Amino acid sequence: MSEENKGSGGNKFRPLTKLFPYILRYRKLVAGAIVALVIAASTTLILPLAVRRMIDHGFTHSDSSFINTYFMMLMALAVVLALASALRYYFVITLGERIVADLRRDVFAHVTRLSPAFFDVNQTGEIVSRLTADTVQIKSAVGASASLALRNLILCLGAMAMMVYTSPKLSGLVLIALPLIVFPLVGFGRSVRKRSRTAQDQLAAATAYASEAIGAIRTVQAFNAGELARGRFGQAAEVAFDAARASTRQRAFLTAFAITMVFGSVVAVLWYGAQSVLAGTMSGGTLGQFLLYSVMAAGALGALSEVWSEISHASGAASRLVELLAEVPAIRAPAAPVRLPEPPLGKVEFAGVNFAYPTRPTVSALNGLTMTIKPGERVAVVGSSGAGKSTLFALILRYYDPVSGQVLIDGVDVAQADPEDLRARIAIVPQDVNIFAASIHDNIAFGATGATRADVEAAARAAHAEEFILRLENGFDTEVGERGIMLSGGQRQRIAIARAILRNAPILLLDEATSALDAESETLVQTALDTLMAGRTTIVIAHRLATVLKADRILVMDQGRVVEEGTHQSLVEKGGIYARLAHLQFNAAREERLLAE
Repeated sequence: MSEENKGSGGNKFRPLTKLFPYILRYRKLVAGAIVALVIAASTTLILPLAVRRMIDHGFTHSDSSFINTYFMMLMALAVVLALASALRYYFVITLGERIVADLRRDVFAHVTRLSPAFFDVNQTGEIVSRLTADTVQIKSAVGASASLALRNLILCLGAMAMMVYTSPKLSGLVLIALPLIVFPLVGFGRSVRKRSRTAQDQLAAATAYASEAIGAIRTVQAFNAGELARGRFGQAAEVAFDAARASTRQRAFLTAFAITMVFGSVVAVLWYGAQSVLAGTMSGGTLGQFLLYSVMAAGALGALSEVWSEISHASGAASRLVELLAEVPAIRAPAAPVRLPEPPLGKVEFAGVNFAYPTRPTVSALNGLTMTIKPGERVAVVGSSGAGKSTLFALILRYYDPVSGQVLIDGVDVAQADPEDLRARIAIVPQDVNIFAASIHDNIAFGATGATRADVEAAARAAHAEEFILRLENGFDTEVGERGIMLSGGQRQRIAIARAILRNAPILLLDEATSALDAESETLVQTALDTLMAGRTTIVIAHRLATVLKADRILVMDQGRVVEEGTHQSLVEKGGIYARLAHLQFNAAREERLLAE
């Protein structure tokens, strides 16, 4: 996240103001909560008046009927208070849940629009922590904490107003002591917000590591690294605990200070009032009424200090979510995107492209790359690791923009097109297949809006995946587990190929799509790919010779440039980089055959 955002995000309660648009969406819930809150607070403020009347009239004149009437009235007030409190709880908790659900949806939607460059430098586990732990803090603030804060604020102001009405002299003494309480609370609140933000950052770091370790649990166990992982997470959890304890210590001290100062000042003022009763300048009922309002104001103010801490905590959480929502995607549609031609042609061009990944700006991935792939052409790209092959795909899909030069699809600079329109024309089968924790049907249909069951089954059949799918207990409805753990590598690859077939895009990107298959499956899938590639522009990052031989043209990359170009035979005869790579693969293939025999 940007340091600028971090610096401004935790400033006072400004991040919480970003929640107002969410609150205003549900005006009826807000109105219901406020009405119930005002009724409950007003009912509470009436009680001391009844107590004063009983003391000054009922007890003095020994009027039992008067007392009975007032107790019945108190019972009625208790019922009204209970109903109003129940409604207040329902409205505010529902409002909190609704707002947090909307906030989570919007944050997730925004995250999915961020560019790959953002995820290159931010851990997914830390982002998930913001979606979960931080939104729980927001829910607490918008729901219970905000409601309690407003309730106690009304009670505090109402009780103070009634204190002035009951005894201006005693109230004056209370108001003199008030600044001695409020100003330290504000100062402590700033410290609490800062420590709350630190605690949430540390918790997010621990969550990020846990997510990473659990996602790679087989690797952790295969390398007997469980003790190392447990130690690292334990250390991260301890750091998070220490930060949370420091925040809690501040909040506890804030609460103790507030209660001590508030009730201490009330006791002092009441002592003065007791002297007035003894002197006959004030009735016992008046002092009792003032006492109840004083306790009510003090209790409300003390509760406000606790709620203040909770809202401060939520402000830290909100600042982290605001930072996430403030992230601007590096890759986005221009204000007036250029429309790609219809019907699509499938022409791909690189014109003087220079590129370096944002995380390694001094290391060039592509150097002045210029090439053209004609519509319907089948091109294989070969080269050693780090030559820039995968970078071609990243720029064609516009995951990144070139430092200089242009990438053009059907004659349109991809930087001037809408990324969604661009990607709708491209299907990709990556080497590292992403399978989601869903059914096989949903995995094949992923990204193909409106695909029918028949379409999905036809795509699976074309990818030669239907046979193994139908052998599963629930067929196409089989749940495959997180990252497709229930499937073999070859099965996952065929699901990805079926997904690409269903997409039916004019440009096909294959990152050695048959690399995870055995010989028999490779033959079947290669046949399906041959059908799929017909009439489509196909770019293949190739490692296996069988893939290269079927290409119309071979591009050999080295250090971000195309250094050789031609057919298999012409490149072998040239005796360059390709000839060396082919020789090494021929030898490896020969050794495999000998071992098999």
